[in-house]
Amino acid sequence: MEYLFFCSTGSIAIFCLFNFLCQLFFNIFCLFCACKIFTVSQPGGSGCEANLPVHAEEKKLFMIGKIAKVTGSLILGGFVFITYEVLSLKKLLRMDTQALHQEKLKSYIYVHTASLNQSEYQGITYKARKEIHKAVRKILETEAKFFRRPFKEQFSTFDGEDHECALWLLLKRTQSEDKEVRLQAVQDLANNSHWHGYQYGTVAQTCDQRTTIGLARSKDINLRFFLPPPPLPEIKNDYTIEDELRLLLVSLPQTDLDPCVQHFTSLALRESSQILAAQRGGLWCFGGNGLPYCETLSKIPSETVELFCLQALVQHSKVSSHCDKIEAKGGLQLLQRIYQLRKDSAKIQRNIIRIIGNMALDERLHASIVRAGWISVLAEVMKSPHVIQSSHAARALANLDRDAVKEKYLDGVYVLHPQYRSSQPIRADILFVHGLLGAAFKTWRQQDIDRRLDKKASEGQEEYSQCWPKTWLASDCPALRVISVEYDTDLSDWKAKCPVEAHRKSIAYRSNELLDKLRAAGIGDRPLVWVSHSMGGLLVKKMLVDASKNPEMEKIVKNTRGIIFYSVPHHGSQLAEYSMNARYLLFPSAEVKELSKDSPALKELNDDFLSLAKDKKFSVLSFAETLPTHISSMIKLHIVPLESAKLGIGDLIPVDVNHLNICKPKKKDAFLYQHTLKFIQDVLAQELGD
Repeated sequence: MEYLFFCSTGSIAIFCLFNFLCQLFFNIFCLFCACKIFTVSQPGGSGCEANLPVHAEEKKLFMIGKIAKVTGSLILGGFVFITYEVLSLKKLLRMDTQALHQEKLKSYIYVHTASLNQSEYQGITYKARKEIHKAVRKILETEAKFFRRPFKEQFSTFDGEDHECALWLLLKRTQSEDKEVRLQAVQDLANNSHWHGYQYGTVAQTCDQRTTIGLARSKDINLRFFLPPPPLPEIKNDYTIEDELRLLLVSLPQTDLDPCVQHFTSLALRESSQILAAQRGGLWCFGGNGLPYCETLSKIPSETVELFCLQALVQHSKVSSHCDKIEAKGGLQLLQRIYQLRKDSAKIQRNIIRIIGNMALDERLHASIVRAGWISVLAEVMKSPHVIQSSHAARALANLDRDAVKEKYLDGVYVLHPQYRSSQPIRADILFVHGLLGAAFKTWRQQDIDRRLDKKASEGQEEYSQCWPKTWLASDCPALRVISVEYDTDLSDWKAKCPVEAHRKSIAYRSNELLDKLRAAGIGDRPLVWVSHSMGGLLVKKMLVDASKNPEMEKIVKNTRGIIFYSVPHHGSQLAEYSMNARYLLFPSAEVKELSKDSPALKELNDDFLSLAKDKKFSVLSFAETLPTHISSMIKLHIVPLESAKLGIGDLIPVDVNHLNICKPKKKDAFLYQHTLKFIQDVLAQELGD
């Protein structure tokens, strides 16, 4: 572009010079013709040298003087114009020393660009405006110095190119001490989608970490705003990724650990030692049964080792002092390497981002996270169509964004909406709590439809929702903050992920653990509606009862407006009865044992909650399943019968679905979702307005 503009400007200068010479020759020719005509009109004249009367001679001299004045003006003007064009050309080819100074030791050198539209930048009006801008700036600078007051920043580049001034002015405003000015400047930067590539590069290299994080949390952000992760140091020849992970785990504290952390760490170290030893021997055995696998299948054990180690690191990252050790031992760079190598493994990448989200809870580590190149990675994952991936990235960025987010989202607490910075004020919170074997996302997905069996239902179907609270509810109620929590549950101790004391799996223990996490996330600061499924409803009731007895948690009870129960076993579940009858085979977990029919603990919890709900006048809506659920190909159970789903207050609505689908609407206009939406809008009518 600069070359084309150079050629264009040079052509204009040559054309102007040629035009000037033509006019000069034309004037001389006119002078010559006038002389000839005047001579012919005199009798006996023999040309310009002939004797002429005095008055005729004066007329000739007058005409010559007049032509000389015009010609002289043209000559002077032509030289001035040519000089101006040369100086302009020199200015256009000069490097931007300001940018060069700011980009020392970096790999980019920036020069000004200009539009190819000559009428835009070469017109008389544009040049006059530029000169006026310069004069105005000097007057304002003089005035500011005379009255000893600061010079307003919006006039500091008043004579610069518009597209260049906007960039540097916005970057300067992102450093403002006024928070509102900073946030608006980041938003204005993010809204620019028409800049040149070098301008995005300028922002990426000059903005601070606060601005970079703000840009990453901006909706539809252009990824050119972010620098790619820096080059990673090479691993020693005799070391592998698995070796590095194992060394990192060994370097972390191994004593006085939470039993769960200790379990995952010892498991990872034991399995990695066995598998790595087998790999180097060329064999890998399943469970030590002697079944050999050749070295070509080493990809499987490599991912297995990494998953074991990453699960252990997730547990360590929940401990603040361990996060310091992970950072000091180069863990952020190692995780970046694994992330880039395992782009085909969503589970590995999800565990890594979960670790980053936990480490981001400590503000002292923010600079290290940014330097390790994680902001560009998280910004890219935020655009993922997969809800689980994007929500993990959203949590990590929210924990990093201390300029716009005051809450902290601990492990297991996810913001479904809003995941980006928004000028929309948050009026209330909606909190989703899953049940037994549930999860923060999959529990709340749209009901699965077999399109081969139900072609009519699939025709004209809107896009499938992986998480209807994130898509449907956020669209219908944008002024709400939607949060979903996740905690581990098991049907049987055979499959326990972390074999710890039974009391830690109890509803009472989980209640205290979740209450602390929810307060850190700001739950209780706004009006609140709870949405729960199955055992999650019992947990909600326990949290409200416990919060009512704790002055520090009292705000949660005070701001609770309503509760929705999806097939909650207020009086026990048949699943517990079935598991207890086969307890020597199934080894029912502590969670299942607590769901026993007519359990004294459940009765006490229900009585305490009813008393609290009536006193605080909570609005309650309950849904009950009417169809049995397939536990296996041979067993069907009505997990929560109608009489167990009956709380004693509020409305109870039976729905012709099984236990798993009671919280999964078939589509957005289905009765289940629409009734849920209406309840939320009714209890929050004052906050949501119209």
